[in-house]
Amino acid sequence: MTQPDVVISMKNLVKRFGDQTVLDGVNLEVKRGETVVIMGGSGCGKSTTLRHMVGSLIPDEGSVEVLGKDLATLTEDELNEVRKKFGILFQSGALFNSMTVAENVGLILEEHTDLDASIIDMMVKIKLELVDLREAAEKYPAQISGGMKKRAGLARALALDPEILFYDEPSAGLDPVTSAAIDQLIIDLTTRLGVASVVVTHEMDSAFTIADRMVMLHHGHVLMNAPRAEFEELRDWPAERMSELDEMQLLIRQFLRGDPEGPMTEHGEGGENAYAIDLLGIDNSKLTGGRSVQSTRAAGGSGFWRGLLRGSREKGGT
Repeated sequence: MTQPDVVISMKNLVKRFGDQTVLDGVNLEVKRGETVVIMGGSGCGKSTTLRHMVGSLIPDEGSVEVLGKDLATLTEDELNEVRKKFGILFQSGALFNSMTVAENVGLILEEHTDLDASIIDMMVKIKLELVDLREAAEKYPAQISGGMKKRAGLARALALDPEILFYDEPSAGLDPVTSAAIDQLIIDLTTRLGVASVVVTHEMDSAFTIADRMVMLHHGHVLMNAPRAEFEELRDWPAERMSELDEMQLLIRQFLRGDPEGPMTEHGEGGENAYAIDLLGIDNSKLTGGRSVQSTRAAGGSGFWRGLLRGSREKGGT
């Protein structure tokens, strides 16, 4: 692909909140027409990465370019023009309860275009048709299912014909059949519209279905950035050959499989002992002869969208 095909470019990105370095030298590109899934354990830096992509945070070091624009150098008005070129599907759909589905989708067009009402109505119908939701146009959010809310939110994200789509846990809280339908919709839209898609998800079945490329973050570093097939190979690596993998590969394999034991939880145990020492002045390992309570699985959840709604660009953390 040529350089114009790169729609998001992060170079040597560093972000600190006080004394804590949340992102440490992140390099990442997203290209037109591909779906990139960003994943990792809780606190690994996924949310902070995405907040830089949409311009609600600016880096302490390094740069973030979206559609050829260095976001840190833009005025608020210039940044808003860039934001019109991407859409966001929030985890809950984030629909206005007092408005119908059609009104929710049309609101974006009313706010950001000078189109006549008749043209807006036609465009709303087109967007709802894209997500197979025209029959629910006059219904309110309380009258539709969780999966329909996701599709309505996606129709709204598509309202301004974006070049980039961001998805926050698109299949979270959905039954397996509805989740599979949302996954297929993401694939279809990426193919038909040629948009770049950036997806944060903890649902591994979904990730391996929709991803062209996958990015694994851990403690603010990119551990692995590779095509889906390479992650599949690591996920399916036979147990009898585990000795051939290094610690980084073992950690990624544990996350992909959701295994309760491995480097990720072993590191977590050390963190718990450090917490006990800091809080109580007691070395847990000396009391128990080794390990404290073992967490079995990295916790899910993403605070990115809540952070985005709390404010626009921030120079530092809160």
